[in-house]
Amino acid sequence: MASFAKEWNSLWIHFLLFLRLCNSACGQIVYSVVEETNPGTIVGNLAKDFNLLVQGLEVRGFQIVPGPNKRYFDLNAKTGILHVRERIDRDELCEQSVKCSLPLEAVVNSPLNIYRFEVNVQDINDNAPTFYTSTKEISIPEYALTGDRFALPSAHDADVGSNSVKSYKLSANDYFSLDVQSGGEQSVLAELVLQKALDREKQAVVQLTLTAVDGGKPPLSGTMVIIITVKDANDNKPIFSKSLYKARITENTPPGTSVISVHATDIDEGLNSEIVYAFLDDGNDKFINLFSIHPESGEITVRGNIDYEKRSAIEIRVQAKDKGLNPREAHCKVLVEIIDVNDNVPEITVTSLVNNVKEDAAVDTMVGMITVVDNDSGENGQVNLKIHDDAPFKIQRSYKNYYTLVVKGPLDRESVSTYNVTIIATDEGIPPLSSTTVITLQVSDVNDNAPRFPEPIINVYVKENSEVGAVISTISASDPDVGNNAKIVYSVLDSSSRKTPVTTFVNIDSDSGDIHSLQSFNYEEVKTFEFKVRATDSGVPPLSNNVTVNVFILDENDNSPEILPPYSEHGSVNTENIPYSAEAGYFVAKIRAVDADSGYNALLSFHISEPKGNNLFRIGTSSGEIRTKRRMSDNDLKTHPLVILVCDNGEPSRSATVSIDVVVVESTGDTQIPFRHVPIKEDRFSDLNLYLLIAIVAVSVIFLLSLISLIAVKCRRTDNTFSRYSAPVITTHPDGSWSYSKATQQYDVCFSSDTLKSDVVVFPAPFPPADADLISINGGDTFTRTQTLPNKEKVRVINRLSRCTYRFLCVICS
Repeated sequence: MASFAKEWNSLWIHFLLFLRLCNSACGQIVYSVVEETNPGTIVGNLAKDFNLLVQGLEVRGFQIVPGPNKRYFDLNAKTGILHVRERIDRDELCEQSVKCSLPLEAVVNSPLNIYRFEVNVQDINDNAPTFYTSTKEISIPEYALTGDRFALPSAHDADVGSNSVKSYKLSANDYFSLDVQSGGEQSVLAELVLQKALDREKQAVVQLTLTAVDGGKPPLSGTMVIIITVKDANDNKPIFSKSLYKARITENTPPGTSVISVHATDIDEGLNSEIVYAFLDDGNDKFINLFSIHPESGEITVRGNIDYEKRSAIEIRVQAKDKGLNPREAHCKVLVEIIDVNDNVPEITVTSLVNNVKEDAAVDTMVGMITVVDNDSGENGQVNLKIHDDAPFKIQRSYKNYYTLVVKGPLDRESVSTYNVTIIATDEGIPPLSSTTVITLQVSDVNDNAPRFPEPIINVYVKENSEVGAVISTISASDPDVGNNAKIVYSVLDSSSRKTPVTTFVNIDSDSGDIHSLQSFNYEEVKTFEFKVRATDSGVPPLSNNVTVNVFILDENDNSPEILPPYSEHGSVNTENIPYSAEAGYFVAKIRAVDADSGYNALLSFHISEPKGNNLFRIGTSSGEIRTKRRMSDNDLKTHPLVILVCDNGEPSRSATVSIDVVVVESTGDTQIPFRHVPIKEDRFSDLNLYLLIAIVAVSVIFLLSLISLIAVKCRRTDNTFSRYSAPVITTHPDGSWSYSKATQQYDVCFSSDTLKSDVVVFPAPFPPADADLISINGGDTFTRTQTLPNKEKVRVINRLSRCTYRFLCVICS
């Protein structure tokens, strides 16, 4: 018996050593602690074993993941040491399991990680073997044969391994010995063996003491009193056809299903040969109640709910007893193997989850930890995890039934801000069972979108003479981000190439985007200008975008027509002579005028306002030419005062007037040339004298050649600086017609010396004039000079020069 116990202890030690080596090979850290250890006892140093720096562990939230086993242990977040929190009763936790392992998890943040370890609770010999009852009565007929065996109740020990029941002892007696047999990993069976024939007449009752001894150090024991009553009669016991019966059934088999039938025979006759079957129930195996046996047929049927996950195999001891006066019995074992069926749905548990994921999270960034448990075995317990939806996440297996949820692809909060990730766990059973869980993940915003304008170029139209400070336009940009990343601030970007900063023209409200004018615009000075507006968000780092703003000044009719020379002297009365013999349609004079406005505001028309009802003269509405309507008569006056009204087409219309006295003379020979002086800027007159002197000398020296030569000087002005603008202008042609164009025009001023009514053509410049315009005077003599025009486009006509040259030629001819 001692050698058997030694061999069993050796096998048990090798088995524990094999489990530890297996755990080490699998990469799992395992600690051991003895049950009933005092609280505060150190179990292990997690920080050291997982290579974690002690500094910062408390800040990173180093702790044990909540679970059923957390209440037994405490983790010092500062040192990383694991110690016992409360008393651990291994017998209560693991009952009869050989290995009592408590799986635990520790989690640490920044970065998020989880560490798994196990704590093996080692058994101590703190429970003595006990019997279900303190007294056992056995009736044995006196004719029992030597060698007959009688089953004895098994003792129960809450401890396991070497601390469980290892042997039985029987008190000294003359009739019986004890045969101890191993019934499995945890069970040792004892039977009484009759060594000497009983004689009821000598001793009717034999009292024995059965002692159960465990393998602890020191060993503990428990006792039961066996009272054997010697009876006379039935001398043959039943015999089973097999000492061991085996059967297989599937779990969840419905009650009433037959499992197996046992059969025993008795060679006696009558009641002594009739057998009654029953289970030997010592009260220690609660799973025996899952079956029932027919007392007469020996058929074993299902009685309760068979669950593979609770017990994969059940051992039943069956007793066959005859009905003799002194019944005899026999025993056999029935081993029922339970076959697993796929009846457990996988259970998904999210142990850790990051609720907010940044949209710029890198691929393989961990956002959650998942544990899947399936209580089935084999393929029925093999679980596959997958994501149902086409989400930018994937599942990776980390260890056994532990998984991590990581980022699979790029995230864009502007497209999808919330993901409901449906995770499906499916086992490999037939048919497969599955369960689902939904994890909600919020995608947090990062500043990855710059503000956007609806158009790359914005055109703004502003009337000239508008109020200072008025809102001329509102710029609006959008940002698909949220929070500060979408808060936009507007600013004006000034071009370094401009002479005048644009900030003197406009200002923008940084919050609303309202553009305010800082001055009243004059179309005749500035027709358009350009600047850029920048929209910058408040993200970190900030992003920005620009838009070009073109401001077009709309013309208002704020300029009256201006009469051009030679009739432009203010307050003077101009005189023109016509012969008495003039026919109808005779050309008297031509009024020319310009308007600094543009468009219809510069479209001029000519009218004779005084005298009313004049029937001698008429004026071209568009050309400004004054002509006679009929021949002269003796009743007509010699002097005809005319007031010419020049009106523009604006709203409201503006006008200017000029007075002309038309004098009727007998013949053209009586016509005297009046010289009209046109003022010239003194700073330009020095150049004019030089050109005049050259002309006089040239005409004096080569008089004959000057009579047959005609020099025409064309004046052209081109301003390339403003060629990119196409402001509309009104052009007056020499024939008196008008044209409307948006192209940049050239400007000519020409005089003819053959009459006093020299044609003058002036085209208003759409922009501020260049440094000089070319003015040509064409006549018998030729005179050319360069004259700078004023900004308001009033042309200085040197009519005086033309008249002087004409008189000089007349004197020479005479």
